[in-house]
Amino acid sequence: MEKRIIGRGLLAGAVAGVLAFVFAKIFLEPVIGRAIDFEDGTSAAHEAMEAATSGHSHGEGGELFSRGIQSTVGMGFGVLLFAVAMGALFAVVFAVAHGRVGNVSARMLSVLVAGAMFVSLWIVPALKYPPNPPATSEDSTIFQRSMLYLLMVGLSALLMVAAVYFGRQLAPKLGAWNATLVGGASYLVAVFVVMLVLPTINETPGPMVNDAGVIVFPGFPAVDMYEFRLYTFTTQLIVWTTIGLVFAASISKVLDSKRTGAEVGAST
Repeated sequence: MEKRIIGRGLLAGAVAGVLAFVFAKIFLEPVIGRAIDFEDGTSAAHEAMEAATSGHSHGEGGELFSRGIQSTVGMGFGVLLFAVAMGALFAVVFAVAHGRVGNVSARMLSVLVAGAMFVSLWIVPALKYPPNPPATSEDSTIFQRSMLYLLMVGLSALLMVAAVYFGRQLAPKLGAWNATLVGGASYLVAVFVVMLVLPTINETPGPMVNDAGVIVFPGFPAVDMYEFRLYTFTTQLIVWTTIGLVFAASISKVLDSKRTGAEVGAST
């Protein structure tokens, strides 16, 4: 049965990937395009400043893939691969949690698991290290930022698991509702402490000025930064909502077939 559960998770992830790509193509891709234009503009401004001071400039290298290829094939493949991988991970978590978190129906458990994974794997890490569009990160800090982000994701996931376990241990004494509140509060407190401990990185490019202090190129537009983060959040929301709902709609058939097989085996 585990293979069938994983299969349902992969299917849910694939559906989520298609829907998320459509949204990202319509709303997110134009913002990324403007961010790339900003990067090109800063490069041109640097070239102009160098030419003014040294009398020569460096030529631009050609792109390996055109922007059209990057925004369609590249984005589509990336979003689909991510969603399918998250669908498989979701199915594994569901299989582990099913029957171990109290008297919760399979459909409700599917929604709860999707919500918990969305919060722990994306929302909480993004609050500490929010997503940035291209051209807004320093090349020298990309590795550091990536490692810190992955560390935040891992710690958030572990703390979520610990909070669920803690809540289950308190359920016999406090009741399911109160135990859930205590577990959720413990998770929030723990991630808040982690956010305070981990370093903060702020790399939004400001205006470019020359030696005379004159602005030769503006800073990255705040509106584009806001829209990028908003649409990235919405893309992730689509992924996790679709995974939870599609999986919930299909998992009952798998569990019902298992239950029917068990009843037939018992009767014989």
